[in-house]
Amino acid sequence: MTKKNNFKLKGIGAAPGITIARAYLFNKEVESVSDLEIDNIEEAKENLEFAISKSKKELKKVFSLAVDKLGEKRAAIFEAQIMILDDQILLDTINNRIEKERKSPEYIVNDEISKYQDLMNASHTQYMRERSQDIEDIKNRIIRNLKKKKWQSRITEDVIVISQSITPADTLLFSRANVKGYVTDFGGLTSHAAIVARSLNVPAVVGVHDASSSIHSGDIIIVDGFHGEVVINPSEEQLQHYESKISKLSKFDAELTKLKEEPAVTIDGREIKIMANLDISDEIDQIISRGAEGIGLVRTEQLFDEYDQYPDEEEQFAFYSQLSENFYPETVVIRAFDIGGDKVLPVDVKEPNPFLGWRGIRFLLDNQKLFKTQIRAVLRASEHMNIDFMIPMVTSIAEIRKSKTLITECENELLAEGIKYNKNMSIGIMIEVPSAAVLTKEFAAEVDFISIGTNDLIQYLLAVDRGNEIVSALYQEFHPAVVRTLRFIINDAKSEKVGVSICGEMAADPLAVPLLIGLGLKSISVSASAVPLIKRLIRSMKYEDVKLLAEECLQLVTENEIKSKLNKYFEENLKQDSKETYSR
Repeated sequence: MTKKNNFKLKGIGAAPGITIARAYLFNKEVESVSDLEIDNIEEAKENLEFAISKSKKELKKVFSLAVDKLGEKRAAIFEAQIMILDDQILLDTINNRIEKERKSPEYIVNDEISKYQDLMNASHTQYMRERSQDIEDIKNRIIRNLKKKKWQSRITEDVIVISQSITPADTLLFSRANVKGYVTDFGGLTSHAAIVARSLNVPAVVGVHDASSSIHSGDIIIVDGFHGEVVINPSEEQLQHYESKISKLSKFDAELTKLKEEPAVTIDGREIKIMANLDISDEIDQIISRGAEGIGLVRTEQLFDEYDQYPDEEEQFAFYSQLSENFYPETVVIRAFDIGGDKVLPVDVKEPNPFLGWRGIRFLLDNQKLFKTQIRAVLRASEHMNIDFMIPMVTSIAEIRKSKTLITECENELLAEGIKYNKNMSIGIMIEVPSAAVLTKEFAAEVDFISIGTNDLIQYLLAVDRGNEIVSALYQEFHPAVVRTLRFIINDAKSEKVGVSICGEMAADPLAVPLLIGLGLKSISVSASAVPLIKRLIRSMKYEDVKLLAEECLQLVTENEIKSKLNKYFEENLKQDSKETYSR
């Protein structure tokens, strides 16, 4: 028997966790459609009506399952698909074309719905391209039902599903089978399938590109959803390594739950505030259960996903008020809509380079009605005095001052209307671009607090598109320029007596935490799932040790030197039983 090749693929870690199982190559059957003329138009229209009705019934079952597993808000993904099947304009168009063109309903359905997909795929936004997959699911479902075929899962044992792409409906239906993980060629962190996988706590790696062409059914697969890695046909040594990691993670998770009520204090008494980032409202319970000290970043642009439109003032007010009440007296930092770039815009605008274009505060200042609606909602929800407001993608003093002027306008409006609000709500900014980093001292004089967004800061500082796999190796969070820039920001913010925190992915990287604390940070914000791990790490270190470690790292001139220094710290200072869990 020929030994199968052992190799590793890299993608995006879309849902955390580690799992080992055999690969199941999921190739959706592509239904052929013919443009041959039909004889019986009425029969064709009846078949279409049957297929639409059956598709709706199927999706209603999926929706019901989704409500049970995910909650009503996330289940709305499938409710939206049902609404498309109720679109009378679309149905009338398909029926009229069947009458006029005398083509099979499968052909007309495929052609008509593909027009919607083409529009979405032409969009520059990742969000719209990913929604195209949802439309594809509806189209295939109707065609399959026109042919009176059934979706069948042949999964009877523990498997990891390998596919070009997976729709949310696929993910849910697979959840009733023995699926232990997902690997896809396409998709991103914002895809509905990724959101569903995270909700179901199934490890997933997406955007691998050549997974479905290089992995075969039956291959032994290791999925590392933490680091976006897929190991194919692992060696005995690799299997033992990951099995040991899974065992330690399980034991470690049990230990971490005991730390919920414990403070994040170093051995020598330096207290660090660990807050959580909130991506979607369903994470609130998880943040509370993990023991986070408030929310350091509310990504409000995700409300577009939850409401499928721009939420009005009352909808926003209700959401922000809920956050304020749930976490009182802890602080909740609400970031203004950070839209554009890799995030959805409420309007479709084609830009040659959206990351350097109309995004963040630039977009908000050009759409002041939208911005003021959010400001008013935040101010109204701030009555309990535990809400802070943060402005994203700031590049100039002028942007800060214009934003503050709009906030003052909204305060005056609410005052005139007799509506209560916190008259001393703290206003902060994100430092995400080099110009803001260079002017930290001047910016700090204008605001109450600063939060460092390392995801974009590293991208702009090193001129590396973090979503471009061709140059992904150049996206280095431990690049000397990044480390020195962080020290510069922290020191200049402190010189103005302004609080400074960090909320990018770097804050949740265990290897980076000793460095960040050593650089002087006393507040970090990470994903809810990372809170207990980071707390344990902080409680295992001495501030004086990591302060010296940071000074040594600042003298180094390559990323490898800095990583080696940090790894050496872990080897020499952390307990043997937690090395594997912490290391990267």
